[in-house]
Amino acid sequence: MDNWHFWRGKKVLVTGHTGFKGAWLSLWLHSLGADVTGFALAPPTDPSLFVLARLDELITSVHGDVRDLSVLQTAMNAAQPEIVFHLAAQSLVRESYQSPVETYATNVMGTVHLLEAVRVCSSIKAVVNVTTDKCYENREWHWGYREHEPLGGHDPYSSSKGCSELVTAAYRQSFLSGQGTAVASARAGNVIGGGDWATDRLIPDFLRAIDAGEVLNIRSPQAIRPWQHVLEPLSGYLMLAERLFRDGGEFAEAWNFGPVDDDAKTVAWILEALKKKRPAVSWQCSAQPQPHEAGYLKLDSSKSRKRLGWSTHWSLETALGKILDWHEEWRKGADVRAVTLQQINTYQQLTTKD
Repeated sequence: MDNWHFWRGKKVLVTGHTGFKGAWLSLWLHSLGADVTGFALAPPTDPSLFVLARLDELITSVHGDVRDLSVLQTAMNAAQPEIVFHLAAQSLVRESYQSPVETYATNVMGTVHLLEAVRVCSSIKAVVNVTTDKCYENREWHWGYREHEPLGGHDPYSSSKGCSELVTAAYRQSFLSGQGTAVASARAGNVIGGGDWATDRLIPDFLRAIDAGEVLNIRSPQAIRPWQHVLEPLSGYLMLAERLFRDGGEFAEAWNFGPVDDDAKTVAWILEALKKKRPAVSWQCSAQPQPHEAGYLKLDSSKSRKRLGWSTHWSLETALGKILDWHEEWRKGADVRAVTLQQINTYQQLTTKD
């Protein structure tokens, strides 16, 4: 991709900018010259990438909840964005078992509120709603799910994201396509990267075990996930948003942004790969009963590769090395913004060679 200058001067709204993926996306957009407004609750973790990278110095940061339509509409009307990325969500499977009502309120009605605010804001030309690979009806297939496969979800999180996809399609067909606003959804795999301190996520849990010198308890070592560095799907979201902006409805549909097949690995494989680099950590299977989670997840991203020209650039082993490097720099007290931008710039240079 050689058209990164597209973003210079573009007015962009990012919901969920205080979260892990949202912070990486907002920093990348700012580095490209975009005028970024973020809308989100306070950072969900302490520490957080949003705080450490001092993002509030670079972008307009609005504190708000997507469950509050009036507050969201006020922020959107004030920002007058041309492009919207919707990342605000309750994003943890196990948390959705503990707080199902909050999960549905945030992930379903939050999407309704976002698209309703878009509907009455005439400045917006393109919207990317970020959902998940878990929005598909999981049949434990050994091949990747394609965008036209049935939606579903066993747990409240997965189900809520399937609902978010249905809401997106309904608003696109009922309202937004007719008024010239192109809306797409984006489904990524298990996103990993530096600056993620969420609970119940494998690599943050591994890094916490390193820092604390503790044995790591693992729920499902044989579960297979489509692991990918956070910059991989983010590059797809940016590419998709540009095509929506330029070409409108031709790209207003669902898109997968997953890793190559060889990077769909078991949890145990990830742990052993990390242990080769940080051998001090040991892990064991938890004896506690666990709520249901899918055993096998994989995405088919051939449509994105063929029609958008999107591709992956960092292997899973490279991604794991980048995460450990990032974490080590943070532990040494390095400038987190500079470390993160360095990884963004390194990745961006690879995409420019395509």
